[in-house]
Amino acid sequence: METPGSQTSLHRANRERVVRAVRMAGSLTQAEIARGTGLSAATVSNIVRELKDSGTVEVTPTSAGGRRARSISLSADAGIVIGLDFGHDRLRAAVANLARQILAEESWPLASDTSADEGIDRAEELVNRLIATIGADRRKLVGVGLAVPAPVDAQSGVLGPTSMLPGWSGTDPGAELSRRLGVPVHTDNDANLGALGELVWGGRGVRDLAYIKVAGGVGAGLVMDGRIYRGPGGTAGEIGHITLDESGPVCRCGNRGCLETFAAERYLLPLLTPSHGPDLTVERVVRLARDGDPGCRRVIADVGRHVGSGVASLCNLLNPSLVVLGGAIAEAGDLVLAPIRESLSRYALPSAADQLTVASAALGARAEVLGALALVLSEMGDSDLLDGVRPLGSS
Repeated sequence: METPGSQTSLHRANRERVVRAVRMAGSLTQAEIARGTGLSAATVSNIVRELKDSGTVEVTPTSAGGRRARSISLSADAGIVIGLDFGHDRLRAAVANLARQILAEESWPLASDTSADEGIDRAEELVNRLIATIGADRRKLVGVGLAVPAPVDAQSGVLGPTSMLPGWSGTDPGAELSRRLGVPVHTDNDANLGALGELVWGGRGVRDLAYIKVAGGVGAGLVMDGRIYRGPGGTAGEIGHITLDESGPVCRCGNRGCLETFAAERYLLPLLTPSHGPDLTVERVVRLARDGDPGCRRVIADVGRHVGSGVASLCNLLNPSLVVLGGAIAEAGDLVLAPIRESLSRYALPSAADQLTVASAALGARAEVLGALALVLSEMGDSDLLDGVRPLGSS
């Protein structure tokens, strides 16, 4: 049995320090690993030999300062992680290796009334399919990140109230999926992971941002100094429930006139039903607006102004340097971003608005699933994930 402070425990911790250092830098010499970790050269040499024999790292000859040296990098098959993103009508998945290379992605339709048990069945099936797609050994899976459209209690992992996935409130999908897969599963709100995805994979070059997701609901993922801010109950960033009109429509939360009642899909699409028919989707509204349809342009502009009002309050409180708009409506580009900026200039303090950039999500619909990958990597000990990260696809 391994006990804290034992030689076995110390050796395991030292191995993790070496692997983390290599993962962060991409490749290092043994001397650089020793300097970065504070371990002795002999300890590093022994650990590198073990990692090489197990296939975790690759060792290649190189030169450093005119001297012959060996470069240590993670092996492409050292292990894999998978990200999953539950939407109200879709389940997305992505698989990456420990060197942060995306190996495959897939998206499956998901019925809006899918139960928690059915959703976990689909997730398990998709995980197994992705592993087979890349031809990996099932034992290489070391962790899974899970994005859900609901508040998540940071301590228990239990989901709070959600109308996006009816019947999921009070469940712990991460625990059940972990039991089935036999690996750790880390769960977080989809807006939080959209923010993390934009920061880690989007090459944003900042350590603070607000990611505003406008979809079936409206939520914000908040990153401060490179870390997600969740609040003790996991409800930080519920910008959709800022009151815009005390006499407005009744919201699912029980209040009147919340931002969500002026911007979410369920309220937006009925505005266009009389003129455009009942089968509209936000994606089609965006396409029509980009093609010049005046009704769709008007509705999108109104959404932008309402979102901008809510974002102005958020910016006055938190003063982020970047606001990123996610969800299908973000594909409208300046048709929605310009009204957001207009509201910000009107309602935000000049000191908050003048240094603020507003942009669409660089990753589009992939932000949340790639954020789920970033979550599981960070939970594995990659705690400095945001330091020196590269945009997706860069070398």
